[in-house]
Amino acid sequence: MVASGILKIDGSYGEGGGQILRTALALSAVLGRPVELFKIRAGRKKPGLQPQHLSCVKVLAEITGAEVHGAELGSSRLHFTPGPITGGSRRIDVGTAGAVSLVFQAILAPLAFAGTSSTVTMTGGTHVPWSPPAPYISEIFLPMVERMGLAATWQLQRGGFYPKGGGEVRAAVQPLTRLSSMDLTNRGALLAIRGISAVAGLPMAIAERQADRVRYRLADAGHKIEIKIAELDAVCRGDTVFVWAEFEKVRAGFGALGERGKSAERVADEAADALLNFLAGNAGADPHLTDQLAVLMALANGRSVLTMARVSQHLLTNLWTIQQFLPIGVLLEGRLGGPGRLTIDGIGLNVSSCGAMAAARA
Repeated sequence: MVASGILKIDGSYGEGGGQILRTALALSAVLGRPVELFKIRAGRKKPGLQPQHLSCVKVLAEITGAEVHGAELGSSRLHFTPGPITGGSRRIDVGTAGAVSLVFQAILAPLAFAGTSSTVTMTGGTHVPWSPPAPYISEIFLPMVERMGLAATWQLQRGGFYPKGGGEVRAAVQPLTRLSSMDLTNRGALLAIRGISAVAGLPMAIAERQADRVRYRLADAGHKIEIKIAELDAVCRGDTVFVWAEFEKVRAGFGALGERGKSAERVADEAADALLNFLAGNAGADPHLTDQLAVLMALANGRSVLTMARVSQHLLTNLWTIQQFLPIGVLLEGRLGGPGRLTIDGIGLNVSSCGAMAAARA
């Protein structure tokens, strides 16, 4: 059973970043649980709600018809009381280089439980630091959630790099009845390694040098990669490499971004090193995928299990936030910074459950 009443969440707990806000609002929307967040991002250089976080608040308020107090730039306290979830077509402007991938992950579960299909056009940052780059969503995250029964698409229309952003992504989310649990303890055989080396407003020779370097690094380790070279339409210049491995049961992806004074070879090495380190181990999921699947695993039907390459503080904070909403079994084995194993007993939420909770609040 999910508790009722206003749930108060300390936004400074653990890592104390925006993930607490995104996870809390997503679960508030899906479970119909009013939530009050305080000390939002209290320990950060710019504490409180920033434009990217306000985008999450505003779009989830629109999706649920929520009553909201404190949705202002710099606010350290937010009160969010959701109504029934609605699908449909929407546009979201995250602003400058705010990460569209993080906003999308916050609204994915609520839209999946809307009962009707949804389309979303988002503008903002598509390849920016401290967030999943656009290809991670299309090549890693969505193929994995599809295995849980959640069907969604993600198409990059225009690149958005720091500091101007201005990228555009079009996404669609189909309604589901119930999420299935998943077992990612064993990743299975390696099927293929792929990648993309892309630039925007820079010489194509940079993208070609990056691709050559990745091929060399992978070949030196005994692997073959199929890597594409692309030129992105974008508001400002940018440079990126993204590589991923496709196994029988899972996908794992790693990216790097260029910056002034950083050579093409160094960008390529960052992505290649991360991939090779993962290939050298036997974890089922890359560190970022574990963070991103945790909410869906908590809502799924039955026990989900996965092994991960690294236990992060980000994951610990996310699991704490989930457990504030749901009295479920969560077992994390492994030390911070080392490999781990996560087991979550999901609540088996379905669309009719969401509807019943919405009716109870009406």
